[in-house]
Amino acid sequence: MKIILDSTKPIIEQSKHVRINREAILEFAKTIASGDFEQSEYNNETIIENGSNEEQVAYSIVYNSLNFCYWGQPKWAITIDRKNYDGSFAMLRALKKGLEKGYRLLNPQYLTSLPEEDLKTVFLGNVEIPLFKERLKLLKNLGQIVSQKFDGSFFNIIKKGQLDAVKIVEVLVKDFPKIFNDTANYHGQKVFFHKRAQLVPAHLVDLEKFGLISEKITSYDQLTAFADYKVPQILRKFNILEYDKELTEKVDNMIKIPAGSDEEIEIRANTIWAIELATQKLMEKFPQASAAKVDGIFWFRGQTKSPDDKPYHRTRTIWY
Repeated sequence: MKIILDSTKPIIEQSKHVRINREAILEFAKTIASGDFEQSEYNNETIIENGSNEEQVAYSIVYNSLNFCYWGQPKWAITIDRKNYDGSFAMLRALKKGLEKGYRLLNPQYLTSLPEEDLKTVFLGNVEIPLFKERLKLLKNLGQIVSQKFDGSFFNIIKKGQLDAVKIVEVLVKDFPKIFNDTANYHGQKVFFHKRAQLVPAHLVDLEKFGLISEKITSYDQLTAFADYKVPQILRKFNILEYDKELTEKVDNMIKIPAGSDEEIEIRANTIWAIELATQKLMEKFPQASAAKVDGIFWFRGQTKSPDDKPYHRTRTIWY
């Protein structure tokens, strides 16, 4: 999205703590195969089978209203059918299981007055999920706005966005600011990230591929990277992102980095542009490459753990 690229580009030029290694991008590009672009966060364990278009859209929006900040000591995790899940997979699996148990998590009227105990049961794991109270407030806010502004229909949100990825993001940011207006201020400059808002149309495209929604989402190729904490971690592993000594010590020692600090904003902005530059390179060989898909390649590689992995930066925030 132009607004994101335009607002983050000056940060790349001003960054004191983070830089992009373009040579490392060229090396990374050599490791990519066409099949890498087909990976999806959804699978048979996390999709809602036989759901209506309304339910599929609601599932994506509810999920991405909550899709943030899973880390901790220990990390929040759940066990379902004797399988352990953490991170975003745990969130998807918890929501699906909650629906199967009868919790009406896709019903805006129910969300508006969502009982705290219901949500605690849905997220029941080894520890309380981080920012639980904030998640509860966001779901209630989501239910209220869908009920009041969209006639109780999640599908009306993407309909208002004309099934266009960029316009859907704009609707989410404008009409649900407490949930999706992911911005920051860098030395007086307003910076736009909109990580979770962009994930909504991206996930709808995935659901479309599964044949779970009949609508076609356009402008998917205009989305940027989804600036979180896992993608910069793997970018750093490939030496694409380089941190200065001070930031390196903080990240490697798992010292919290405040939301809105120069260091945090620089990590996220450089992540977006590292993915953008990698996408431009990969498009020379793979015309299907887009920033959202390339972001996904890095994200999935980050799901494979290795002993030499360095930590991801710790920022306690609702935005990612």
